Amino acid sequence: MAKSSLTGFQLSKLYTFEVAARHQSFALAAEELCLTPSAVSHQINQLEKELQLQLFLRLHRKVELTSEGQRLFIVLQSSLEHLNHELNAIQNQALAGSLTLYARPSITQCWLMPRLQDFIQQYPLIELSILTGNDSVNFQRTGIDLALYFDHQPSANLNYQYLMDEQIIPVCSPAYAKKMNLMGHVQQLQDCTLLHDSQAWNNGRGTEEWQSWAHHFGLELDTSKGMQFDRSDLAVLAAKQHLGICMGRKRLVQPELERGELIIPFPEMLMACEQHYYLASAHGRLLPKVEVFVTWLKAQA
Repeated sequence: MAKSSLTGFQLSKLYTFEVAARHQSFALAAEELCLTPSAVSHQINQLEKELQLQLFLRLHRKVELTSEGQRLFIVLQSSLEHLNHELNAIQNQALAGSLTLYARPSITQCWLMPRLQDFIQQYPLIELSILTGNDSVNFQRTGIDLALYFDHQPSANLNYQYLMDEQIIPVCSPAYAKKMNLMGHVQQLQDCTLLHDSQAWNNGRGTEEWQSWAHHFGLELDTSKGMQFDRSDLAVLAAKQHLGICMGRKRLVQPELERGELIIPFPEMLMACEQHYYLASAHGRLLPKVEVFVTWLKAQA
């Protein structure tokens, strides 16, 4: 038999075939293609005649692929997937490659990680690397593209953008609140174990969150006692384990509050932080892949 090339008309019918094969139904294919079932059936019949292949078995109230139809369907699906991948690569050729983010551990764990799947789906060609720590980084030496900090305004040597603000309020487990009779009784804090994030922000002594909160509300509170952690999320974990009461960052503990794992004993005592979350990079124009990540982060915030 002489070889023949596919025509443009046949390519159109092949797409109709792919939809019908995927649904195993001419009627459902018609709905997706905005055609009538008879139009779909006509196109399939024409394609079978032109290819000299039977692609479907017409059974009572349903259709099934023949072995030839199954082979063609597998090839079509693979080809369409490859074509879509190439189109995506062409359209996003500047939005590809590695992107390294350095971030504070707590916001990475509690806020960023639950949202990252959305970014990965939108920009599959960008390969994210995420490093965490409490230090300020040297962008020139480390190969880091972007840093996510929680602090006051950063160094003038950096290019930075505001991301979002934060509020703090004491949180603990329901069991601990009941044990210490905390609900509405702020004076009971004197008998509690305070859980500290010792690196809440740069140049701190380890108890700043509790100190600033107590000072804001005019409380006499010995903040020197308690347990120290170098990450806010570890202090939150300790609170969930009934070890004490921690100063919760509202944006980071919201999931635990919604699940009832943590509660707010003094709901009227919410304090806005002077510190905020910001994005920092070296001076100069951001690469397109970094720019879209910054835009995505701001949309999430």
